[in-house]
Amino acid sequence: MGVFGTDSQEQHTEVQGVSETLLEGRGVTKRFGGLTAVSSVDFTVRKGEILGVIGPNGAGKTTLLNCITGLDPANEGEILFHGERIETMKPHSITRMGVARTFQIVQPFAGLAVRENVVMGALFGSQKSKKEVKRAQELADEMLAFVGLSDKSAQLASQLTLAERKRLEFAKSLATEPEVLLLDEVNAGLNTTEIENAISLIHKVREQGVTILVIEHLMKVITDLSDRVVVLHHGEKIAEGLPSEVTSDEQVIKAYLGEKYVAMMKKLAEES
Repeated sequence: MGVFGTDSQEQHTEVQGVSETLLEGRGVTKRFGGLTAVSSVDFTVRKGEILGVIGPNGAGKTTLLNCITGLDPANEGEILFHGERIETMKPHSITRMGVARTFQIVQPFAGLAVRENVVMGALFGSQKSKKEVKRAQELADEMLAFVGLSDKSAQLASQLTLAERKRLEFAKSLATEPEVLLLDEVNAGLNTTEIENAISLIHKVREQGVTILVIEHLMKVITDLSDRVVVLHHGEKIAEGLPSEVTSDEQVIKAYLGEKYVAMMKKLAEES
């Protein structure tokens, strides 16, 4: 068993057939005063897949992630990991179960070295015994090599570029040895080349046996990346299915994509 904990070939085989549900939401609802940010959303994340969640600003995407990870507990509904309810658990307990996440706005410990940031991530929620600290240091080195930041290990996190800070966020999350990784708009603020590199890294993570739920606002990215897609609009799920099914859904076109997107994709298909 490797660092990521699951055989990648087994994962790919399962996602192509009937896959085990790892993470599930049933009627998840989150309110902030009189505002309902997430309304009765159902979802399933299957073992080995990349599930994309997309929608316009204010659709409830990040709030849904916050509900899953315990940062903003849901007011109603159930969230299950391996069939066990987690919606009332604390964030560190959920992380220790095997659910990790990144944040859209990356805020590393600026005064700490890059390696120290990853060690802190690996120790999140642990007892911080000598044995755990040693293991965290080993994981930090492995994850920095995995994301391509080994040469920045001793550098202060504040000196990293945005793209490098995004990769540091990956390393911190992966150092918790997750079974499921939740990604919150990891491409925000990146240029085209950096986005391509981020997508390659996501595929690389999946190849190590990690199941992924990714939030994204760029439909082209999500369709290229995801096995299935969930579309949120005003806190409600309006569509779910294969990327090709979702992008041709009339409700999705009306609420999010627009006719210009459809015309552009049709033109690209004709030219290819």
